[in-house]
Amino acid sequence: MKYIISTLGCKVNQYETQAMETILHERGHESAAPGELADAVIVNTCAVTAESGRKSRQLIRRLRDENPGAVLAVCGCYSQLEPGEAESLGAKVIFGASDRAKLVEAVEKAVESGEGCRDIDEPFKRRELERLPAGAVSGRTRAMLKIQDGCVNFCTYCIIPYTRGRLCSLPVEDAARETARIDAEGFKELVLTGIEVASYGVDLPGRPGLADVITACAAAAPDMRIRLGSLEPTVISEDFCRRLAGTHRLCRHFHLSLQSGCDRTLKNMNRKYDTARFYRAVELLREYFPGCGLTCDLITGFPGETEEDHAATLEFIRRCGFSDMHIFPYSRRPGTPADKMPQQCSRAVKERRAREAKAVAEEMKAAFLASCVGQTLPVLFETQDGESFTGHSDTYVLVRACGEKLRGRTLNVLITGTDGGVLTGELTGADAQTHF
Repeated sequence: MKYIISTLGCKVNQYETQAMETILHERGHESAAPGELADAVIVNTCAVTAESGRKSRQLIRRLRDENPGAVLAVCGCYSQLEPGEAESLGAKVIFGASDRAKLVEAVEKAVESGEGCRDIDEPFKRRELERLPAGAVSGRTRAMLKIQDGCVNFCTYCIIPYTRGRLCSLPVEDAARETARIDAEGFKELVLTGIEVASYGVDLPGRPGLADVITACAAAAPDMRIRLGSLEPTVISEDFCRRLAGTHRLCRHFHLSLQSGCDRTLKNMNRKYDTARFYRAVELLREYFPGCGLTCDLITGFPGETEEDHAATLEFIRRCGFSDMHIFPYSRRPGTPADKMPQQCSRAVKERRAREAKAVAEEMKAAFLASCVGQTLPVLFETQDGESFTGHSDTYVLVRACGEKLRGRTLNVLITGTDGGVLTGELTGADAQTHF
């Protein structure tokens, strides 16, 4: 069977897509070559914003039209919420945000017999983390491992708890075993991901914490660096930072979920921290991981957000000095409390505030890149363009340098300049060592 598989959304979705692709390869199926018609098309969708839903529908239609006669399978958060819409778009196999291994079997059956399948479960009845093969498709240098799924924070704007359900975690020993296997396969970096990793372990016997699973994975992988997915600031304490710094394997990049720099707005969002707690997390990370890259998510134009609130947010993000930001105008999601709140901001106001925040973010990113000039950074090289290779530093910044056969190697690079959003530099002649 020739297949096309495409994904939208977060790193968890990306992990689940690569797991499905691994399963497809193990069962003898092949990815369709560019321009080759596929027997099956699998679309892993996102629904975190209304725009994500629109993009999911757009991608489904495009791949359906490009592959007439192919079995169309749709899974992910969009189809979890809107299975009827997925069917109306031509999907023959419809799954939600679980059972990826079963989906592959359903696709095979549909290709062989023409029999479709619709399997949408109840998210809050999920009790265990779905076990999927960790790693990446052949040829990649970076692997992913999902250590957690689900969220019960119920932020007032967020639809994800209604698609991902209750908290489920991968046991520490299983995570360490998977990490050792990935390390043995030659991957140079492992991304530990989840929907809300700060809540890792609350469902497990003994309630191990996020620091426990990170240190166990680091100990299991002496030749691989470890990168974290998105973090809630509430998990960041002095003990947490001390333990993570002691692994000497963790990348100096931390993505924090901010959403607003105004305390009143954070309270209306039902976030579990205020700006003081968030800034303490920033201080601790910079104390224990000097020179680290700090990125965040921000929502502009939340219901009830005033111009004064917006100004407070801009002032706060400047104070934090992020290396990069993901900025989204607030998106109404039916079924969430925020959708029914009064004082909804107009689209024009939300987008204007997003532009203003992005302008500040670009200034901060430029300042962070400039601060890297003169530093020596460990870089995992991933792609080649002529004589130059590009990869990510441990601070998650793109770095370009010239050399021979650099792909898949982690090397020290002396940063000599910037080119747009990319750092440029020269190899030092030494393999990268632990940076902190």
